[in-house]
Amino acid sequence: MNPSAPSSPTRPFWPPLVAGLALGLVLLLTFVLTGHGLGATGFFTRLAAWSGGVVAFDSTYDNPYLGPLLDDGKPLASWITWQVLGVALGALAASWSAGRFKVRLDGIHRTRRLSRGLMAFGGGALAGFGARVAAGCTSGVGLSGSATLAVAGFVFLGAFFAAGLLASRLVKGGPQ
Repeated sequence: MNPSAPSSPTRPFWPPLVAGLALGLVLLLTFVLTGHGLGATGFFTRLAAWSGGVVAFDSTYDNPYLGPLLDDGKPLASWITWQVLGVALGALAASWSAGRFKVRLDGIHRTRRLSRGLMAFGGGALAGFGARVAAGCTSGVGLSGSATLAVAGFVFLGAFFAAGLLASRLVKGGPQ
Protein backbone atom coordinates (compact mmCIF):
# COMPACT_ATOMS: atom_id res chain seq x y z
CA MET A 1 0.00 0.00 0.00
CA ASN A 2 1.29 3.45 -0.97
CA PRO A 3 1.21 5.73 2.13
CA SER A 4 1.06 8.88 -0.03
CA ALA A 5 -2.02 7.69 -1.94
CA PRO A 6 -5.24 9.45 -0.94
CA SER A 7 -7.65 7.40 1.14
CA SER A 8 -10.59 8.33 -1.08
CA PRO A 9 -10.61 9.24 -4.76
CA THR A 10 -10.67 12.93 -5.64
CA ARG A 11 -13.79 13.93 -7.51
CA PRO A 12 -13.36 16.23 -10.55
CA PHE A 13 -14.38 19.89 -10.46
CA TRP A 14 -17.81 20.81 -11.81
CA PRO A 15 -17.97 21.83 -15.47
CA PRO A 16 -17.68 25.66 -15.72
CA LEU A 17 -21.16 26.09 -17.21
CA VAL A 18 -22.80 24.08 -14.43
CA ALA A 19 -20.80 25.94 -11.77
CA GLY A 20 -21.77 29.30 -13.32
CA LEU A 21 -25.45 28.35 -13.37
CA ALA A 22 -25.25 27.19 -9.75
CA LEU A 23 -23.58 30.46 -8.74
CA GLY A 24 -26.35 32.37 -10.50
CA LEU A 25 -28.99 30.40 -8.59
CA VAL A 26 -27.19 31.07 -5.30
CA LEU A 27 -27.08 34.78 -6.13
CA LEU A 28 -30.80 34.77 -6.97
CA LEU A 29 -31.66 32.93 -3.75
CA THR A 30 -29.54 35.39 -1.76
CA PHE A 31 -31.53 38.31 -3.21
CA VAL A 32 -34.84 36.53 -2.50
CA LEU A 33 -34.03 35.32 1.03
CA THR A 34 -31.99 38.24 2.44
CA GLY A 35 -32.93 41.18 0.23
CA HIS A 36 -29.22 41.68 -0.52
CA GLY A 37 -26.77 40.33 -3.07
CA LEU A 38 -23.64 38.36 -2.27
CA GLY A 39 -20.88 40.10 -0.35
CA ALA A 40 -17.98 39.44 1.97
CA THR A 41 -15.84 42.46 2.83
CA GLY A 42 -18.67 44.14 4.72
CA PHE A 43 -18.35 41.33 7.25
CA PHE A 44 -14.68 42.13 7.81
CA THR A 45 -15.53 45.79 8.34
CA ARG A 46 -18.06 44.72 10.96
CA LEU A 47 -15.51 42.34 12.49
CA ALA A 48 -12.99 45.20 12.70
CA ALA A 49 -15.61 47.40 14.41
CA TRP A 50 -16.50 44.64 16.86
CA SER A 51 -12.80 43.94 17.62
CA GLY A 52 -12.08 47.65 18.02
CA GLY A 53 -15.09 47.99 20.29
CA VAL A 54 -13.79 45.23 22.53
CA VAL A 55 -10.20 46.52 22.69
CA ALA A 56 -10.63 50.33 22.49
CA PHE A 57 -14.30 51.27 22.43
CA ASP A 58 -13.93 55.07 22.65
CA SER A 59 -11.39 55.29 19.84
CA THR A 60 -13.41 52.96 17.62
CA TYR A 61 -16.66 54.77 18.36
CA ASP A 62 -15.06 58.12 17.49
CA ASN A 63 -13.84 56.73 14.16
CA PRO A 64 -16.19 58.06 11.44
CA TYR A 65 -15.96 54.80 9.44
CA LEU A 66 -16.31 52.19 12.19
CA GLY A 67 -18.16 54.16 14.88
CA PRO A 68 -21.66 53.99 13.34
CA LEU A 69 -21.44 50.19 13.36
CA LEU A 70 -21.22 50.31 17.17
CA ASP A 71 -24.39 52.39 17.61
CA ASP A 72 -26.62 49.41 18.34
CA GLY A 73 -23.88 47.53 20.23
CA LYS A 74 -24.09 44.52 17.89
CA PRO A 75 -21.89 45.10 14.83
CA LEU A 76 -21.89 41.39 13.95
CA ALA A 77 -25.69 41.03 14.06
CA SER A 78 -26.16 41.29 10.31
CA TRP A 79 -27.14 39.08 7.38
CA ILE A 80 -23.59 39.30 6.01
CA THR A 81 -22.13 37.61 9.10
CA TRP A 82 -24.29 34.53 8.51
CA GLN A 83 -23.57 34.60 4.81
CA VAL A 84 -19.77 34.62 5.29
CA LEU A 85 -19.97 31.86 7.90
CA GLY A 86 -22.17 29.82 5.55
CA VAL A 87 -19.74 30.28 2.65
CA ALA A 88 -16.80 29.16 4.80
CA LEU A 89 -18.63 26.12 6.16
CA GLY A 90 -20.00 25.25 2.73
CA ALA A 91 -16.54 25.46 1.16
CA LEU A 92 -15.13 23.25 3.89
CA ALA A 93 -17.88 20.66 3.45
CA ALA A 94 -17.55 20.69 -0.35
CA SER A 95 -13.76 20.29 -0.33
CA TRP A 96 -13.98 17.55 2.26
CA SER A 97 -16.67 15.61 0.41
CA ALA A 98 -14.75 15.92 -2.90
CA GLY A 99 -11.52 14.62 -1.31
CA ARG A 100 -9.74 17.92 -1.98
CA PHE A 101 -9.33 19.30 1.54
CA LYS A 102 -5.67 20.11 2.15
CA VAL A 103 -3.88 23.01 3.83
CA ARG A 104 -1.49 24.37 1.19
CA LEU A 105 -0.36 27.41 -0.77
CA ASP A 106 -1.44 27.16 -4.40
CA GLY A 107 0.55 28.51 -7.31
CA ILE A 108 4.00 28.17 -8.73
CA HIS A 109 6.85 27.10 -6.50
CA ARG A 110 9.66 29.34 -7.77
CA THR A 111 9.58 31.35 -4.58
CA ARG A 112 9.97 30.04 -1.09
CA ARG A 113 6.96 29.19 1.04
CA LEU A 114 7.35 32.27 3.28
CA SER A 115 7.59 34.58 0.25
CA ARG A 116 4.50 33.03 -1.29
CA GLY A 117 2.63 33.39 1.98
CA LEU A 118 3.64 37.03 2.34
CA MET A 119 2.67 37.78 -1.27
CA ALA A 120 -0.69 36.09 -0.73
CA PHE A 121 -1.29 38.09 2.47
CA GLY A 122 -0.21 41.35 0.81
CA GLY A 123 -2.40 40.69 -2.20
CA GLY A 124 -5.35 39.90 0.03
CA ALA A 125 -4.81 43.05 2.09
CA LEU A 126 -4.64 45.18 -1.08
CA ALA A 127 -7.74 43.53 -2.50
CA GLY A 128 -9.58 44.14 0.78
CA PHE A 129 -8.50 47.79 0.88
CA GLY A 130 -9.53 48.25 -2.74
CA ALA A 131 -12.87 46.62 -2.06
CA ARG A 132 -13.62 49.04 0.78
CA VAL A 133 -12.58 52.03 -1.34
CA ALA A 134 -14.84 50.78 -4.15
CA ALA A 135 -17.67 50.18 -1.63
CA GLY A 136 -17.78 46.48 -2.41
CA CYS A 137 -15.77 43.40 -3.31
CA THR A 138 -15.75 40.99 -6.23
CA SER A 139 -18.95 39.35 -5.05
CA GLY A 140 -20.64 42.51 -3.78
CA VAL A 141 -19.97 44.94 -6.61
CA GLY A 142 -18.89 42.51 -9.31
CA LEU A 143 -21.43 39.69 -9.13
CA SER A 144 -24.34 41.37 -7.37
CA GLY A 145 -23.85 44.70 -9.15
CA SER A 146 -23.60 43.08 -12.57
CA ALA A 147 -26.64 40.91 -11.82
CA THR A 148 -28.67 44.08 -11.31
CA LEU A 149 -27.12 45.57 -14.49
CA ALA A 150 -25.34 48.31 -12.53
CA VAL A 151 -22.61 49.98 -14.59
CA ALA A 152 -20.33 49.99 -11.54
CA GLY A 153 -20.45 46.17 -11.49
CA PHE A 154 -19.21 45.84 -15.06
CA VAL A 155 -16.56 48.53 -14.60
CA PHE A 156 -15.38 46.83 -11.41
CA LEU A 157 -15.14 43.40 -13.05
CA GLY A 158 -13.17 44.77 -16.02
CA ALA A 159 -10.76 46.66 -13.76
CA PHE A 160 -10.46 43.70 -11.40
CA PHE A 161 -9.51 41.27 -14.18
CA ALA A 162 -7.11 43.77 -15.78
CA ALA A 163 -5.38 44.41 -12.44
CA GLY A 164 -5.24 40.67 -11.75
CA LEU A 165 -3.63 39.92 -15.11
CA LEU A 166 -1.10 42.74 -14.65
CA ALA A 167 -0.22 41.67 -11.10
CA SER A 168 0.09 38.04 -12.21
CA ARG A 169 2.53 38.99 -14.98
CA LEU A 170 4.57 41.14 -12.62
CA VAL A 171 4.76 38.50 -9.89
CA LYS A 172 5.43 35.60 -12.25
CA GLY A 173 8.04 37.59 -14.19
CA GLY A 174 6.48 37.90 -17.63
CA PRO A 175 4.49 35.77 -20.05
CA GLN A 176 4.40 32.07 -19.25
